[in-house]
Amino acid sequence: MASFARHRRASPARGLQCGTSLVPGVGLCLAIAAAAVAVEAVERVLTGKAWLEGLVLAILIGVAVRSLWTPGRRWQPGIAFSGKYLLEVAVVLLGASVSTATILAVRPALLLGIVGVVGAAIPLAFGIGRMFGLPTRLALLVACGNAICGNSAIAAVAPVIGADGDDVAASIAFTAVLGIIVVLLLPLLGAAFGMNAIAAGTLAGLTVYAVPQVIAAVSPLGVVAVQIGTLVKLVRVLMLGPICLILSLIAPHLAPAGDARGEGRRADLAHLLPWFIIGFLALLGCRSLGLVPQAAIGPIREAATVLTIVSMAALGIGVDLGALARSGARVTMTVVLSLIVLGLLSLALIRLLGMA
Repeated sequence: MASFARHRRASPARGLQCGTSLVPGVGLCLAIAAAAVAVEAVERVLTGKAWLEGLVLAILIGVAVRSLWTPGRRWQPGIAFSGKYLLEVAVVLLGASVSTATILAVRPALLLGIVGVVGAAIPLAFGIGRMFGLPTRLALLVACGNAICGNSAIAAVAPVIGADGDDVAASIAFTAVLGIIVVLLLPLLGAAFGMNAIAAGTLAGLTVYAVPQVIAAVSPLGVVAVQIGTLVKLVRVLMLGPICLILSLIAPHLAPAGDARGEGRRADLAHLLPWFIIGFLALLGCRSLGLVPQAAIGPIREAATVLTIVSMAALGIGVDLGALARSGARVTMTVVLSLIVLGLLSLALIRLLGMA
């Protein structure tokens, strides 16, 4: 009983200590987010328009901070919390802002097209990796991360195919860097092709690695682009379950890769169906059924935007510009060419469906 009592007394202390450890990193991300919002406000005052949105500015400022200074260990818990949990909450909140009209805009043909793009992108990217001489498991990690959802896909696929830590690290090294490059280039690409909000949102949802990056890429194009991009991206993420199931059947037949890799095992359910997707779909259903008060939609959307800006600041701080060089030319070429192939497949689908 005494031991139990001591445990009960210690638990709040541990919780407080854990919460306190988040303060430096979260505070840093909030400061960068505030700077991004301030720069956007200055843009509007001076030019009458925000040429760079707060979401993108938060990434750029975060990258600039990281290039000048690498945060130490005391900053990491809060940065990780901001980059993961805050953005997941933001994605959940976005479900309440998606209108029925947006849902109806995602036609069955588009859903089948998303499945087709992912289904074609993985073997093509795998083939590119093998062409450049990457090991089988590393080529599979790069292909799945590129085609589905970056780090989340890599984390889910790695245990299924028995990949080792070096392969996982080499694959993940590109997610932050290339993800930000795509976020910055997509608005320019959409403008060059004269895309409307639905087409641009679809392109972002099909090509960008993470949900918050989709939001950052298309936010200058308005609410409809953000909603479509988010929906398309989440459908793409849901492909992770079937892909992992297929890979679990293939894994025992892969070439031996050493004792550390083993034969593979089932992925964690949390990776196959993340909680924030369930939350997003639940709030989307509530909005469609009229259970979300109209007066609450605006504040919820604003809260999602603020949380996303903070998470983008964390994403920028996490960018290691030297990661590409350290991962090697073969992995670099594989990831870049795979991303180009994914973009071409996505543009072909958009044109085929007459969305452009």
